[in-house]
Amino acid sequence: MSLKLLIVEDDVPSLELMSEVITSLKASVFPVGDAREAAALVNQEKFDGIFMDLEMPKMHGFDLARQIRDSSWNKSTPIVIVTGRDDRTTMQQAFANGATFFLQKPVDRQRLINLFRAVRGSFLVNRRRNARVPLQTEVLCYIDSRVIQGTTWNLSEGGMQIETAGLKPKDVVRVSFRLPSSGGNIEAFGIVAWQTENRLGIHFTKMSSQNAEAIRKFIAEVEEPDLVSK
Repeated sequence: MSLKLLIVEDDVPSLELMSEVITSLKASVFPVGDAREAAALVNQEKFDGIFMDLEMPKMHGFDLARQIRDSSWNKSTPIVIVTGRDDRTTMQQAFANGATFFLQKPVDRQRLINLFRAVRGSFLVNRRRNARVPLQTEVLCYIDSRVIQGTTWNLSEGGMQIETAGLKPKDVVRVSFRLPSSGGNIEAFGIVAWQTENRLGIHFTKMSSQNAEAIRKFIAEVEEPDLVSK
């Protein structure tokens, strides 16, 4: 599955170059020439990474970066600031407003390729952290002295959706289930975040580092099977 990347750049030649190069690197690119349009888009869709110009006429890059960090969809998405400024003050302000990486202007093909290869791992980590992969297996929910049986629907590093009855929002539970890849038992503490009829979402609050790594590995195998096998 290719990375989904947003590119925000008001200079048309630069936007076209960045879009063409990154697309050639097997990523899905959403090119936007208007920062205000990008500000609306980050509240509607999840991206694996965002490249954005700093000096834009309708909205400054710092303002856009703050809106990205305030968005529900992309608050943790890596941001690459594309700028011709290299002074320490600009870099400090950029990091303070949510920037993750820098790409120095003028942008050329090789520099962009090198940066993309360097940050690709961070983009993948961000996607896996938020990705929900299908998983249908039995799950046991322990609450007070009760044991409630259910079926999982999907799994992410931060939680899971299950189908069951007998739980309600804000319930604190301990869940136990098995991953098909390892067969090992996973246990975690969580809180019921939402509920619709018999389906509900559990947000993980505590688990062992071993179980967290097992979930990360399982999601990586589902999301990028070719990458994991190498």
